[in-house]
Order: sequence, then C-alpha cells, then structure tokens
Amino acid sequence: MGDMKSALELAMEKIEKLDKATDEERLKWKYVPEGEKLAVRYIKHGCNLVVEMSRYEENARRYIIEGAADILTRNINLPKDDSVRKNNRKAMDGLKNLKSDKVGVENVFSKMRYIFNHYMEQGEQQRKQAYERLKTEVKAGVQEKLQQQLVSFVGASIDIERQPQFQEEWRKIQIQMDSQYLKHLDEYKQELLGIA
Repeated sequence: MGDMKSALELAMEKIEKLDKATDEERLKWKYVPEGEKLAVRYIKHGCNLVVEMSRYEENARRYIIEGAADILTRNINLPKDDSVRKNNRKAMDGLKNLKSDKVGVENVFSKMRYIFNHYMEQGEQQRKQAYERLKTEVKAGVQEKLQQQLVSFVGASIDIERQPQFQEEWRKIQIQMDSQYLKHLDEYKQELLGIA
C-alpha cells in the first residue's frame, strides 16, 4: 500500500509537469480547445471559418485547425436522414476550408460519398428486406407461442413491430448492418485527420 499516492501528491506531480511543458505544448493546450469551440460555432451558427482563422497568429493556427478538424470529422456520420446529410455537408465544407491539401481531402471525401450513396441505396434496400424478414419470423414465433398456450387469436391483430422482442432484434440487426459502413467511415475519418 506504500506505493499508492495521495491526491495531493498526484496534483503536485501534475503541477511539476506543467512547469516543464514546452512552449509548443502550451500553445497546443490553449488553442486545440479554441479550435474545437470554433468548429462548434461553425456547425451550430454557421460562422465563417476562414474569417475566424485569420484572427489567430500563424503559430496558433495549426492547433486551431487540429481542434476544429477533430470536431468537424466527428460530425460526419452515416446519412440516416436529411438533417444528418445536411450536417455532413457542412462538416465536409468546413474541413475543405481548413485543410491545405485540398486534393487529399477531396479523395477521402469521394470515398466517404461512395459509402454514403451505398448506405442510402443498396443499404436501404437491404434494411427493408431484413426488416420484413424479421417481421415474418417474429410473427410466426408469436403465433406459435399463442397456439402452444391454446389461446385463440382468430381475428386478433398482433402488432409485431411493437413487440419488445421484435424491436430488440431489429436494433441488433441495424447495428450489425451499420457496423460494416461505420468501419469504413471510421477508417476514412482517420485518414482525413492525417491530412495537412
């Protein structure tokens, strides 16, 4: 137990490390959060990133870009509805404004758009088929259980889609189907963060 440090000792060690921080580390600590805040203002209120960036000194800009790019990249998601598609467009436009390697950024965006198109077209069709297949399976299972319990359900309408079993299974299927797309999207996001 002698190896355990008190909260005071841990705090003192952190303060000591702060004193030893380089100017570069201090700039990063200060401006990465500023970049994150800038990205949030851009997403929520539509501020002009180029104008906002011009307000910072050159040595701070790379950290502002780092923080903003992280937030903007995290705001790119599978296009499940119009609001997500709109948000994706905005985040991607913001990243284009921040990054200097426009060709590299556009190459990654092309791959992302391919994933988005596939998700909306073939993926949507696959989700509909899986939904109907699950609906049929759950309905058959519910009817079988009712018959085993000798309950007459003649003329009774069972709303399968509201059954907890159906909803849970559907969530699992959606997560499984989306995971394939998310894996690729996450790879492209990492690639994007690595571009200058």
